[in-house]
Amino acid sequence: MAPQILSSYSRRGFLRQAARAGIGLTAASAVMRDLRLISTASAQGGTMPTDYKALVCIFLAGGNDSDNTIIATNTADHANYLAIRQKLGISLSNLLSITPDNTPIPGRTYGLHPSLGVAGSSGTGIKRLFEEGKAATIFNVGPLLAPTTKADYLNGTVALPPQLFSHSDQVIHWQTSIPDQPPATGWAGRLADLFLDGVPTANQGKISLNTSVAGTNTFQTGADFNQFHVSGTGAVTLSVLAGAPEWRGGWHDSLQNVADIDTTATNLQRQAYARALSDAKGIGKELNIALDTATPSNWNGDPSNPFPATPLGTQLKMVARMIAARDLLDMKRQTFFTQLGGYDTHADQVYDGAAHQGFHAGLLKEMSDAVYAFQRALEYLASSNPTAHSGLSDKVVSFTASDFGRTFRSNGLGSDHGWGGHHWVFGGSGGTTGAVKGRWTYGNLPNQYISAGGGSSDDTGHGRWIPTISVDEYSATLAKWFGVSNSNLDVVFPNLTRFAQRDIGFLR
Repeated sequence: MAPQILSSYSRRGFLRQAARAGIGLTAASAVMRDLRLISTASAQGGTMPTDYKALVCIFLAGGNDSDNTIIATNTADHANYLAIRQKLGISLSNLLSITPDNTPIPGRTYGLHPSLGVAGSSGTGIKRLFEEGKAATIFNVGPLLAPTTKADYLNGTVALPPQLFSHSDQVIHWQTSIPDQPPATGWAGRLADLFLDGVPTANQGKISLNTSVAGTNTFQTGADFNQFHVSGTGAVTLSVLAGAPEWRGGWHDSLQNVADIDTTATNLQRQAYARALSDAKGIGKELNIALDTATPSNWNGDPSNPFPATPLGTQLKMVARMIAARDLLDMKRQTFFTQLGGYDTHADQVYDGAAHQGFHAGLLKEMSDAVYAFQRALEYLASSNPTAHSGLSDKVVSFTASDFGRTFRSNGLGSDHGWGGHHWVFGGSGGTTGAVKGRWTYGNLPNQYISAGGGSSDDTGHGRWIPTISVDEYSATLAKWFGVSNSNLDVVFPNLTRFAQRDIGFLR
């Protein structure tokens, strides 16, 4: 390893990041991997903000068929939609009508997949959040190296992200926002490098700025600051007896004694491992105590809208608990990574003859129900304890990401890998003052007239949409709200200068 890299990453930093990455060998291996990713971040100024903000990524793994998430319902567009999507097309009678406050295309109306809520003002889910101004949709987002037209695509006059339509490559492109370079750091990881560079360790918070509830990811990998991993029940700790975490009994002290002995060993690797284990145990214990203090073990969010017992519901419940414990953990900025898999719907996406039902419908319902419970949980925390959590829902913004959208043209009962897709942003108190400028659509629905004679300007073939909003523009809007200065946006998103919009406008 080059001397200049070693000099930028002290032994103390190595041990600190090992502790924050997780427990024991998992932590050490993660840090050894990420020592290869070290680079220099531009200093934020050596001080942390005094207010609190959090970003929550909801990654829809596999590539969400977003053309069935929000659908044009005016007569001409919907007739074309049914003709092209065939067995994937959802009838008007099954869609949930919405009326955005903005109308970028006169006469166009929209409906949501029925799994995204229930009709009526007493409904739940994403539809209800949209009506309350706490959700917005952003059309046709995807990775780009530069603005790209159909002519550019066909003639090869603009460089394209490598390995388009590939799961693994597109996930990396989304999470790094640097698709023309080998994966090294994710954009949330660069946020941590930016905010924490020069900040004394004692002022950085008791856990990492970046927390994953869904395992290791590229999104939160930084050069100098790594991600902290938790499960749906809290920090990963040793469990000696069922229902008896090691930190609540004598086993904790016994293990600590072993670690203390090893820190004096002559073997440097043994010393480093022992210190990493000791620090990780301490942080895990402190986090679990903070969680239990901020929210009791049987807490399940808003009693009227509890978290569903689903994978994503469990993940977002843990995120809400960690946000509730933010002051106990001395956190001022946090990002969270959650993930729901299963979106690679090549077949069995819908029921034959009932396109509004099927496997994809179940995935969308899980997302919608979990997001709705999460939003209500933040609001419940603020109402039940205004002293500690006043205005909390305006301090947390959630957003979706996915490998790619899927083809507009069906392959029968499924769809294939696409490119651009539609995404959602959630949060805020609604109305005209909330964090999210909701009840709006941003960007343009793709030209969906891809039939023989239609010649869509947005189609690369089979309804693979050429993105009209880059991942850089989408993510930079989130980062700006998070507190990144205009000049430092270019540090976090090196390709942002290639695009027109540094702020799409969906966050206040």
